Amino acid sequence: MHHKQLTTATLTRLHQNQVALGEAVWLLAKWIEQRGSTEVTQAVQAQLQLLAINSAAINQALAELIDSPLNS
Repeated sequence: MHHKQLTTATLTRLHQNQVALGEAVWLLAKWIEQRGSTEVTQAVQAQLQLLAINSAAINQALAELIDSPLNS
């Protein structure tokens, strides 16, 4: 496997892990909110927004890496 392909595959898996962790945290935040702790939920949601912003940037970077020439 070329160095670029290995890097892309690894970054893709790391990004999938980030998304999965974000979803798990979101579910926990929802569970906490249902039990009355809105302050904790709001703090978690702020961090989840950062994950979403970074996820979009990572998706764009991965798309560019995948589409770039294979000379790396």
